[in-house]
Amino acid sequence: MIPLPAGEVIRTKLVRLLYFVGTGAVCAVGINKWKEIERKSMIQKQQQLNDVVQKSS
Repeated sequence: MIPLPAGEVIRTKLVRLLYFVGTGAVCAVGINKWKEIERKSMIQKQQQLNDVVQKSS
């Protein structure tokens, strides 16, 4: 391993930490967006089913 000055080591670790946190945030946003899309899809399907049931009554 190449020896680095103390400031470089801290900077490198900080950049890694920020990348890690940023990646986690992006993943969390993506998961929440996917859940929202799935929820809206289920609501839409339920409304369509209710419309069909009401028309047949």
